[in-house]
Amino acid sequence: MTKGLLIVISGPSGVGKGTVLKEFMNDPDLNLSYSVSMTTREKREGEVDGVNYYFVTKEEFQRAIDNGELLEWAEFVGNFYGTPLKAVNDLREQGKNVILEIEVEGCRQIREKCPDALTIYIIPPSMEELEKRIRGRKTEPEEVVQQRLAKAEKEMETIGEYKYVVCNDDVKLAADIIRVIIKRHMEK
Repeated sequence: MTKGLLIVISGPSGVGKGTVLKEFMNDPDLNLSYSVSMTTREKREGEVDGVNYYFVTKEEFQRAIDNGELLEWAEFVGNFYGTPLKAVNDLREQGKNVILEIEVEGCRQIREKCPDALTIYIIPPSMEELEKRIRGRKTEPEEVVQQRLAKAEKEMETIGEYKYVVCNDDVKLAADIIRVIIKRHMEK
């Protein structure tokens, strides 16, 4: 059996990563499996342990870091998030193509450990369009909008670190481009 691909999708907040992923995630030809992350944050209503996240204590998370059990990890607003290495490796050994939707820093950690990872960065057609999308959500105060835009500009400087850059000007087209990229790498 051929080992599955490790596919990393990154991009700034508001670019539409989740929307693009939904377009091809269930394509049977791609044999994709979404990686479930581990977190120390509290479980939200309706979330299921092992489905949405693996919910653990900070002590359990620190043990996973110390034991080298995480493919990548980061801390956001006092909570830790990471990708369990064993789960990813098990899926890949079963021939599944594992897809991760993670931040730039997590992708850097993965490239160090898995130089064969297929890395794709999704960009907006323009910073003006990204701002329009973020503001269109109407879910965050102005201060947070400004923080997201500043972070996005900084992250856009990292696109040269990715194997592929795909513009999400049209969701279906962006998804089709990523589908072709994955299929091409499956044939190698």
